[in-house]
Amino acid sequence: MTKEEFLKYLYKYWKIIIAISVIIFIIFFYSSYNNKVVQLKKKAIESNMIANTKEEKKEVAKEYFYVDIKGAVVNPNVYKVVDGSRIIDVINMAGGLKEGADTSVLNLSKKVNDEMLIIIYTAAEISEIKEGKKTITEVIKYIEKECFCPDPEINGACNNQGETKDNSQKININTATLQELMTLSGIGESKAQSIIDYRLSNGNFTSIDDIKNVTGIGESLFDKIKNNLTI
Repeated sequence: MTKEEFLKYLYKYWKIIIAISVIIFIIFFYSSYNNKVVQLKKKAIESNMIANTKEEKKEVAKEYFYVDIKGAVVNPNVYKVVDGSRIIDVINMAGGLKEGADTSVLNLSKKVNDEMLIIIYTAAEISEIKEGKKTITEVIKYIEKECFCPDPEINGACNNQGETKDNSQKININTATLQELMTLSGIGESKAQSIIDYRLSNGNFTSIDDIKNVTGIGESLFDKIKNNLTI
């Protein structure tokens, strides 16, 4: 075919050639677009699967505690709570506070731990504690070992058997019981009760130095016990 014949051929069929070229371009473009869409969908599905797997692992990794709440709440009981729960969460699980309940001496934002015992007292009971009419040493207790009660009629209370403390352990002056405070050098029952009474009347200590505000605890005694104190 000569050059002239080829040009005549193109001139005669140029519309058909252009139409075919356009169709081929559209097919190629559509195919490429579909492939990209498929790849994006595949990546989105994989991302969702990875995210779901991570969420499932988080759910499995959750740790649960059992906490006992008593006193002036609607439904006192033992509750299963997730790690990170606060005292206020347990109160809500127990149906909320009863009329007359007093939480002014509680840190409602405090995180709970396993086997924790929370006692909610009424305003009248708190008043009696402050006036010395009752010997209630704690508003919140932390039970670190199983509580054994071989004879409930004796003293009407449970004792934590087999639990020992020594001065090498730090004592939390905001949560320590009478017995725990008495393990500190130079702190007898009278001073230990004074610490608890001060705490109930004034709220939690904000610094271990605040314990010097308690009657009977001076600078020399504080220097002796300060390394064993925490808040």
